[in-house]
Amino acid sequence: MTKKQSPNVREIVSAHLREMRRSLAAAALCIIGFTLMELLAPWPLKIIFDYILLDKPLPPALAWLGGLLAQGEFAAVFVISLSIVLFAAGKSLFDYFQLYQTSRIGYQMAHIMRRELFSHLQGLSLYFHNRARSGELLNSVTTETEVLKDTFAESVMTAVSQLLTVVGMFVIMFLLNWKLSLIALATLPILFYSLASVYRRLKDTARKQREREGKIAARISEVLTSVPLVKAYGRERYEQERFDTESARTLEEGIEAERLAAGAMRSLELIKAVGLWATVLFGALLALRNEMTPGDVLIFTAYLTDMYKPLRNLAKLSTRYSRATVSVRRIQDIFETEPEGRDDAQAIEAPRLKGEIVFDRVSFDYGNGRKVLDDVSFAIRPGQRVALVGPSGSGKSTVASLLLRFYDARSGEIRVDGVDIRRYRRGSLRREIGVVLQDSILFGASIRENIAYGKPEASREEIVEAARQAYAHDFIMTLPEGYDTVIGERGATLSGGQRQRVCLARAIIKRPSTLILDEPTSAVDTESEALIHGALEQLLSGKTTLVIAHHFTAMENFDLILVLKNSRLIEQGTHEELLERRGHYYRVFQRQVRVEKHHAQVTTLH
Repeated sequence: MTKKQSPNVREIVSAHLREMRRSLAAAALCIIGFTLMELLAPWPLKIIFDYILLDKPLPPALAWLGGLLAQGEFAAVFVISLSIVLFAAGKSLFDYFQLYQTSRIGYQMAHIMRRELFSHLQGLSLYFHNRARSGELLNSVTTETEVLKDTFAESVMTAVSQLLTVVGMFVIMFLLNWKLSLIALATLPILFYSLASVYRRLKDTARKQREREGKIAARISEVLTSVPLVKAYGRERYEQERFDTESARTLEEGIEAERLAAGAMRSLELIKAVGLWATVLFGALLALRNEMTPGDVLIFTAYLTDMYKPLRNLAKLSTRYSRATVSVRRIQDIFETEPEGRDDAQAIEAPRLKGEIVFDRVSFDYGNGRKVLDDVSFAIRPGQRVALVGPSGSGKSTVASLLLRFYDARSGEIRVDGVDIRRYRRGSLRREIGVVLQDSILFGASIRENIAYGKPEASREEIVEAARQAYAHDFIMTLPEGYDTVIGERGATLSGGQRQRVCLARAIIKRPSTLILDEPTSAVDTESEALIHGALEQLLSGKTTLVIAHHFTAMENFDLILVLKNSRLIEQGTHEELLERRGHYYRVFQRQVRVEKHHAQVTTLH
């Protein structure tokens, strides 16, 4: 199987621009039209001064104006001066259509980049997401792509237009008088050196600023998702101080960037004044010696004044461009993160599973060399109910993650119905396995959408039936809009038991052939626990079930108990068999029984 190359920002942009070549061509024509209007703008003044006011003979290139001048001075001045308005209108029209086309391309580019980035993020492993800060990733998907859009729509095309205008002005100036052109050009090396120096410093400042902004986004996301904890511990002032510290550093970086940009602008203004002074002085001297006309001097003065405006804009654009390069680098860093292993080209669709699960000498680590599972082997027959027990960090959740192929085993083999799960397509395997977690995860959407998340094409009748089986229908109907009630983010507007029953309905509607449960009743009240157990009995009927158990209650109901400790499977058997062996399971079970008896006695006394 050939390894698919990671997405590349520049390749994505290039492919998008190729698809939008018609819009690009239209924008390019508008830029050419705008540049032409910009170059022609000062010529009416030259014609009025040289060939009407000073009555100089028309050169061969302007002989076509002879008929207009013959109509009289007033008519000629009126028509030629009116062209100033016409050129301005032309500039505005071309600029409007160019801005529309480039903005359209820019927004589409941002859309494509966000889509690619979001798709790539979803394909990254849990190992990556468990360590990444969601706020920084959110900042990359939104802010960084917005920077790229602005850079293209407003900066790149504007830079092309400005450069084209400057080149056109230089060409015309050289054709009019090469001596004065050289004087006008003398200040440009100083200007470009100044801009290059500022750009290098701006790029470094922009990189630091973008990093700070990412940290601020991460801090905001972290605190806003933990508001109950912050309030419960009275840590509002502490979190405010941490935020203020990060924000103050970003403020300093932003002020430094603006200071550098402002310094570049002032330098530009000074260089512009020196260049304009030299051009007017030597141009006037040449005009006095009849080496050029006063109109030519006007052209030079107008071009030079207008020329520094594009150069000033280019200086501003360098600030945006420096920020854009940082954004490209940050986005590319995400794209270069390898996604979870892709399906083999010969991978097959998982059929309706019987539920036979075999772990054969399976070992796994997260790449740091410390084994989370070490040579683990066990076999689960179809329809068995299996409990996975052990202390925190023993590898219980990793067994479930490997079965769902969130990760692939480093060594050994995992088989379902006699087939290595690596031969199944991930999506088809996960469709056959239902998951109910201890931490009930819901989306900030309607209850109907949350239940149907397990089966998007489900009808309303199927959704209601799943809710009834999960004993959720009654409380749902008491909500303001029933199944269409929009719940808060992560189901914050529901109680723990209500959230868990909605999650259970989501698993029921999927009709999975195998189930993984992370003790879904451990964090709910007694009434909800009874309802959830009733729903689970219906859901588990005839299905292979793997339960990650944190408490040793009702262990006698399981067909097989797997005991993990220090990343190894140390015992397995039924509840009675494990008690008879008087090993690790027996000792932990007896300890928990004593704790529960003590708790019951304390409750009775109170």
